[in-house]
Amino acid sequence: MYAGFSHAVDTTNQQSAGMSGKAGGMFGQVFAAVAFLNPELLTIGKIKLDEWMEQNPRLAVQRHNIENLFRKQAHVRSGEVEEIIGMLADPFQGASTSSSMLTNADFKFNPAKDSKGKKIEVTQSNFHTALMEHPDRKVRQSAFESYMDKHLEFKNTLAANLTTSIKANVFNMRARKHENTLAASLFDLNIPTDVFYNLIDTFKKKLPVWHRYFEIRRKALKLRDVNYYDMWAPIAKKKVNISYEKAVELICDSLAPMGKEYTDTIRRGALKERWVDMQPNQGKQNGAFSWGAPGTHPFIMMSYTDEVGSMSTLAHELGHSMHSYLTWKNQPLAYAEYSLFVAEVASNFHQAMMRGHLLNTVKDKNFQIALIEEAVGGNFFRYFFQMPTLARFELEIHKQVERGESLTADSMMELMADLFSEGFGPRVKVDRPRVGMVWSTFGHLFQDYYVYAYATGISGAHALSGRILRAEPNAVEDYLGFLKSGSSAYPLDVLKKAGVDLTTPKAVEETFAVLEGYIDRLEELVG
Repeated sequence: MYAGFSHAVDTTNQQSAGMSGKAGGMFGQVFAAVAFLNPELLTIGKIKLDEWMEQNPRLAVQRHNIENLFRKQAHVRSGEVEEIIGMLADPFQGASTSSSMLTNADFKFNPAKDSKGKKIEVTQSNFHTALMEHPDRKVRQSAFESYMDKHLEFKNTLAANLTTSIKANVFNMRARKHENTLAASLFDLNIPTDVFYNLIDTFKKKLPVWHRYFEIRRKALKLRDVNYYDMWAPIAKKKVNISYEKAVELICDSLAPMGKEYTDTIRRGALKERWVDMQPNQGKQNGAFSWGAPGTHPFIMMSYTDEVGSMSTLAHELGHSMHSYLTWKNQPLAYAEYSLFVAEVASNFHQAMMRGHLLNTVKDKNFQIALIEEAVGGNFFRYFFQMPTLARFELEIHKQVERGESLTADSMMELMADLFSEGFGPRVKVDRPRVGMVWSTFGHLFQDYYVYAYATGISGAHALSGRILRAEPNAVEDYLGFLKSGSSAYPLDVLKKAGVDLTTPKAVEETFAVLEGYIDRLEELVG
């Protein structure tokens, strides 16, 4: 953790980069060293292990893990093969590390220019917030072109890195004898592929909802045509400033239905115990995340910029943090982690609760517009438009590698541009080379089949927050039970117990209904 955070807050620091690399190497060594365990447990057999767990309460803690191991039995290889797979964990991270170092530490972007010709610095820290949300269209356009042109300059290297990562996924799929990479990835969490395809199919069916939003945005901005770089342009007449301390208070007010202990923990962590590294700085890793381990409190890395979007990001990451905090507090070490699949439910839940509360309590029209802009243009656009589009892209390029076909930077760019063109619809102008390179700005693609979980996560979050906002019986207790569960049960089972079934399209459809409600409100507010 120390090495990882040191590197994240300053990717240009060579000592931190070295520490992080060394820690990653040790991680791989540990995987290799314990690789004998699962094959040996399978050799002992479930009957004998069940007998031992009945006799020994300390061993009985592992019951779910043992059940899960035997579920996976057909895909666990011999001790020798498992050791090799374990040793490959570190070198297989090389492509991701290479892309991260290239884009975060080595890339130096040409400055943007405003309408008067004044130069503005472009960095990973300010691109997604200050520049893409700038009211001056010339700033947005020149910043976007500068940012994407640097990625285009290195398109072959970036494409080769992602291709290498996909080949590693295909290797693992074949080594463990799975049918395809999607099934292999979802099998680990006992998630049927229907969950993935339900999302994609519903997303494609509901694209007209997005097309309507893009047209409202075009009219509100008084533009002849709208471009990718206009998706974050402010519609609100004036900027809404929210200090970090004020943001914490508004988030806690929104989460009041969760109980005093819950909100007191957030206040203490965010204001007193320094859970959050929130100041922007040169070299700081792009984006935001929450991380930690049992024995610590959660830590959040982000760049807070006194805006509604930053408040929403803080709420999102605090959702992850509270998930970790309550899991570590209630689960033994064996179940102290939770999957990426459920992680995005907890984070998006905070944002859903925040919007539900603030849209009903803050009457200022400008604030409401800014809040809906952040919700639709920021959160939903990222998680419910970009991520499903990237999931479609990821599925197709995996299939191509599985079939033995070659991937090139140009073929990947063409596919990405086609998918975004379909998603944006007829009234959005697509700069094909630059929009086609957008995949290279998402390090998430190095996590095998992760991006779709953002969309299922936001769906689960709105289904569960809806229960609480409607004051349904036991909704709060059910949700807190979910946060406390860690990995003590399969992700879908934990969510079903909390009140949402992601094996059907219902939650995705409910969330599109929430999105339509925001769009209706925005259309009314902007006339």
